[in-house]
Amino acid sequence: MTTDDDIAEFARMDACEQAELVRSGQVAPGELVDAAVAAAERTNPAINAIIHPRFEAARAESITATGPFAGVPIVVKDLGCAIGGEPHHQGVRALKAVDFRAPHDSAMYRRFRAAGLVAIGRTNTPEWGSTITTEPLAYGPTRNPWNLDHSTGGSSGGSAASVAAGIVAVGHANDGGGSIRIPASECGLVGLKPSRGRVSLAPDTGESWMGSTIDGVVTRSVRDTAAMLDLLAGYEPGDPYTAPPFARPLADEVGADPGRLRIGVLDHPPLGAAGHEECTIAARAAGALLARLGHHVDDQWPAAIGDASFAAHFRTIVATWTANDVAVLERTIGREAGPDDVEADNLALAAIGRSVSGPAYVAAMLEVHRWCRTVLSWWHPADGSSGYDLLVTPTIAVPPPRIGYLSEPGKGGRVFELLQYTAQFNVTGQPAISLPLHWSADGLPVGVQLVAAYGREDLLVRVAAQLEAAAPWADRVPPVSAARPAS
Repeated sequence: MTTDDDIAEFARMDACEQAELVRSGQVAPGELVDAAVAAAERTNPAINAIIHPRFEAARAESITATGPFAGVPIVVKDLGCAIGGEPHHQGVRALKAVDFRAPHDSAMYRRFRAAGLVAIGRTNTPEWGSTITTEPLAYGPTRNPWNLDHSTGGSSGGSAASVAAGIVAVGHANDGGGSIRIPASECGLVGLKPSRGRVSLAPDTGESWMGSTIDGVVTRSVRDTAAMLDLLAGYEPGDPYTAPPFARPLADEVGADPGRLRIGVLDHPPLGAAGHEECTIAARAAGALLARLGHHVDDQWPAAIGDASFAAHFRTIVATWTANDVAVLERTIGREAGPDDVEADNLALAAIGRSVSGPAYVAAMLEVHRWCRTVLSWWHPADGSSGYDLLVTPTIAVPPPRIGYLSEPGKGGRVFELLQYTAQFNVTGQPAISLPLHWSADGLPVGVQLVAAYGREDLLVRVAAQLEAAAPWADRVPPVSAARPAS
């Protein structure tokens, strides 16, 4: 029988430690799943993170689980990572109303299962992952375990809340403009957005948002993040492109010496928003710590990420894809979608997308490609001189906002005030990681982002592990957590 002490003990562990307990025979896979289910039953009512529990299916799957992470429980976001025959509502009220079910497993879910990982539920997401707070009308807001009045970020907020609350050690996530890194920042987690083409969207999709979206995980440790990307990375037949393979497993990069790196620090919003003192402090403190660790650190950054024209072109691309999302939805439900089916902001964005001609879309795409080359020249100067290895920024422009601030009708512009540092690197395809290196005076997490050149997740993992060792965060536990004794 799973005791309260078992629940709290497993909730403090990362996935690698849980997996080692199973390999050594100290626990059975089913014990880990039982503890995660009990943790969910205890904490989920307060945070509304898991919207499609699959507790009994998970218990059954744990019996036959094999692989390096046999029986280790995870959650999967209800956007992507489809499980055949199970709900896949993507935060959309119309799909919830018809109880839409995925026709088959995604390649990503197959990879999770092949490693022995067991999904105990699907997690809340904003509609189509289109904003940076998890407050869909379909399922209501997910609340931050550090303070229930505040947002978890988005769009992977349900997964981030589940991991922060100690329900599971790993949550599937995806990122089209910051949706892995922002929830990681707001929930005190590690969130790595991989390089473009690193993780396949097979079998249903080759790319979305012009290749800006990518899947990954949120975790509580750098080694879990590295191990999970080792499992997920790699080509699937029919992928339009794939990232170059790692020289060795990312797990081997944890603890490896990164050498002396050249690092720039950007401590203020590049697109003109006001920003917040806590975020500035977080970035500066990270830069100072990296300097103490022996790196060359200065205040240089790629000026092109502050080019406002980038945002306009990216919006054209996202709007066009949103128009397609609505069209696919209409085919699924067999009628025109209206305001009771799709949220107002996405209906408005789809209307913009329908007004974009084919040539206009291609023109925006080509302008974005030109802009990307300008950004990347900071890492790879055209004259062949040495560029920078890493850029350090706050992950988001303010600490976690209150529930309702980003979802208030008619206040959509607030999203862009906060979204200052992340979407640029979705468009360039570069890997970026958010680390929980700072907490505000009132106890809210504030993440710091590190950005590397394309394909250099290995470098990010080395430096992230170096920072984790120098400024550990594992002992920080939010007020709402299964790691705390039961009341």
